[in-house]
Formats: sequence, C-alpha cells, structure tokens
Amino acid sequence: MRENLCPLQSLRRFVEDELGNAVSIVHILPFYPFTSDDGFSVQDYDAVREDLGTWQDVDGFGPRHDLMFDLVLNHCSASHEWFQQFLRDEEPGDGFFHVLPPDTDLHEVVRPRTHPVLTPFDTPSGSKAVWTTFSEDQVDLNFANPAVLLAFVEILLRYIEKGARMVRLDAIAFLWKSPGTPCIHLPQTHEVVKLFRDILDVAAPEVILLTETNVPHKENVSYFGDGDEAHMVYQFPLPPLLLHALRCGDASALTAWASELEPPPEGCTFFNFTASHDGVGVRPLEGLVSHEQTLILAEEMEALGGKVNYRTRPDGAQTPYELNITYFSALGFPGESPMEHVQRFLLSQTIPLCLQGVPAVYLHSFTATPNDLEGVARTGQNRSINRKQWEWEEIERLLEQKGHPSTWGLCELSARLRARHERIEFHPDVPQNVLNIDPALFVVWRSRPGEKGLVAVHNLGSAVRALEITSGALWKSDAGVQWQGQVLRLPANTFAWLTGVCSETDVQPYPQE
Repeated sequence: MRENLCPLQSLRRFVEDELGNAVSIVHILPFYPFTSDDGFSVQDYDAVREDLGTWQDVDGFGPRHDLMFDLVLNHCSASHEWFQQFLRDEEPGDGFFHVLPPDTDLHEVVRPRTHPVLTPFDTPSGSKAVWTTFSEDQVDLNFANPAVLLAFVEILLRYIEKGARMVRLDAIAFLWKSPGTPCIHLPQTHEVVKLFRDILDVAAPEVILLTETNVPHKENVSYFGDGDEAHMVYQFPLPPLLLHALRCGDASALTAWASELEPPPEGCTFFNFTASHDGVGVRPLEGLVSHEQTLILAEEMEALGGKVNYRTRPDGAQTPYELNITYFSALGFPGESPMEHVQRFLLSQTIPLCLQGVPAVYLHSFTATPNDLEGVARTGQNRSINRKQWEWEEIERLLEQKGHPSTWGLCELSARLRARHERIEFHPDVPQNVLNIDPALFVVWRSRPGEKGLVAVHNLGSAVRALEITSGALWKSDAGVQWQGQVLRLPANTFAWLTGVCSETDVQPYPQE
C-alpha cells in the first residue's frame, strides 16, 4: 500500500511512476472474487475483489495503458453460484458440469495434474462424479451445453465493455471433454476459439485474443488456426529453452528451434515471454532437448530452491511438468558475483525483445525477485514461489538501493524496452532470420524486404565471443561490448543491437581469441 491506496491503485502508481511508456499493456491477473489458485478458481466473473479495489480502479489504468483480462473458462470455483445450483439440483447450474459414472475409463486424458479426474460431490439426487481437471475446487464447465457457451460470450463482451484490450483464454486447450480421447485440443475447442474471434471481429475488432496452451510447439501454434482463431499464442518453448541455453552456455538448441519457426499467419503473432504467474512448463521441450537434459534442468532448479510439479502420463509414469522458481533465481550459479547473476538474468529478458512477436515481461522480472519460499510455506502451493506480493514500502526501499538487483533490473530492462520502441525492425510483422554462427551466440536478423536491417547478438557463453559485421553501426549494447574495425566483441552474457546492416550475409564468424 502507498498513501492508503488500494492494491489496484498501488499497481497503477507503480506502472506509471516506475515503468511509464516502457510498457503499453498491463495484464492484471484475475482480480475477481475467488476461492483458490490465486484467482484462477473464480467465484464471480462480474465483480472485483473488495480487498483489491473496484471497477473504477480497473478503469483508472485506461488513460495511459491498455489492459489484458483473464477469461477463466475451463472451470469455475466450486463456490460459484452455478455449482451451488448443481449441488442443489437446481437450474441452470444442474446442467453446467460434466457428470460421469465413477468407473469411466479416462486413462487417455492428458492433464497437468496427478489427482483423479473425477471428484464425487453429494447432491439431493445422490453422489455425482464431476470432472475436475485442476483441483476439487476448480470444477470443469460443460461447453456442450449451449447455455454455458452463451454465458461466456456474455462475460467476454462485458469484459470488453470494462476496458479489456486483450483477452487471455486461460487453460483453453482442455475445454472440450469427450471420454475415450485425450480431451486436449479437440476440434470443438478450436471451434469455440473461432467463435470468440468472429464475435470480436464484429463487435470489437481492436481487441486481441490470446490463447494460453502450455504444450509442445506444434500443438501450441494450432491455435492460430488459418489466421481465424487467436491473434496471439504464448511462445511456450521459449522460457525453458532459454533457461536451458543460459545454464549450459550453449545456444544451439535455442537457435535450432528459433531458426525453424514458421511465420505466423497474417494478422497473428507470438506472445514472447520468459516468466509468468505460473511456473516454467517443460512439456514444450519435448523433441527439442533430450529427456535426460530436461531431468537435469529440473534437478538444477531444485538445487536452487525451486520446486518441480509432475504430471502422470497415460502409461502411468510421472514426468516433470512445471518448474516452480523465479526466473531470476533460476539463473544463479554458486560462487559468482551479484553483478554476474544480474547480467545473465538481464540477457534472458533481452533476448525476447528481438524475436518476432510481442514481448511480455512479468512484474517479478522487472524487480529481479528471488524465490519466495515464505510464500510457499504459507500457502502450501509450489507456484507461490513466483507470486510474491510486494508491500509498497518494501519495494520502495529496494528501489532506493543503488546496485541492488531490483534497482538494476528495473532500470536496465525499462531502458531496453523503450529503446526497442524506437525501431521499426522490431514490429511484429517484420520477418526474422536466426543465424547459426557460433554455439555460444544467439543471433537474430530483422528486416523488411529490400531494406537494411537490424542484427541482435547475444553471448550466452562464459568467454568473450567475436563476430565480423561488415556493414551497419552499433546502436545499443551492454557495457564492455566493443565495436572496432567491423569486429564486434561481446563479453559473457552481454548483447548488442546493430542497425543499418545491409544483409544477413554481412554477419560472419571471426577467429576467437
């Protein structure tokens, strides 16, 4: 709190005072009344939690920043009025949920949890086994019932009326249920996304639809459809791949993946991020790095104080699903200086800025927040490790300390975001080409057809690396980067942006010293 402001007012003050024009859209995580999962078990879709503020406080962001709302549509809270009606055998809620025989064979169902799919609930007409993908308090809604679909169309339109410029479809991949199938990415789910897109195209063409599908890349980009589904999809392989690359000091897997990315359909783009309120999903690593490397990465995160969530595969085996750790803590190494740690972390946040798409930065990345182990102990939830709730006085004290990771991270990352705004080459529609030049380097060329371009170079290795770039000029870089006689030298964990480069062929290897 600051000056007796409510949390939503404090957040707006922080965004305006500390970030300003470095960001253009603010994603406010679910601010609706809820009963669990830090807001993702919604009790009332049309209200703002009293302890956070009011709809007027949400609207207060409008003059300077657009807003993204969550549409949590796979499930609602067991305390929602719809489910309470279900428990009383009353309409309309009695038809809003999935009831199956308790012995239904659901072994093919893909899901990110290990508890049983069905949860028994007592009703006046007897015990009923209800589909609960995520928890007993998060009851899955039955979109085969047209009344459920219509209810969420109305909620979507109300959110737009309340100022949503982006709408995030939470856990959309699991929406449609059909026993005997994996119950993920079903054709009916894609049809619901298409319907929402059609509605927005008519009623609010300026609003962006974003799908949240933490799955391997091919499945993830299927939510672009033929350019008629989501405007944006999360770039889910990026967080674990980047983490793997920086910890190994080897960009090979990251380069291989990025160089093979197909351009998104016209009018669509990627949502590039490294950290979020959830953990770092590792399913997107499937086919990109070996299973053994994934297990090593999980072990390293546990050694750094992180937690690992597991899922049960159809064959009954358990495998890592999500790494729960702050991205800042995930990039630390024993014995290094705080400056080296922050430098590597800032590089992790800089790389997404150069990729085709729209970059997104988590609040705790701006503040270089370490693991919140007290939060995990308090809630008993692994994801609380990356959901620290700052008190205004606490973050204010940190930002007053020169050289503190939070201060350095906020200032440097904000400055890089502002610099990015100045270059047309970073527009989402400008093509990219990832250059495979050196295992330690991640190099991206961005240029519109027939024009000079921008080259972004990142050294993920532990030693100085050099490139020969025969045209262009150094525009932005970390301290210590040298540009002499067309030779670019980058110390470990640094970046450089060069503009006016005539061709990607002007970027060539240089003998390492």
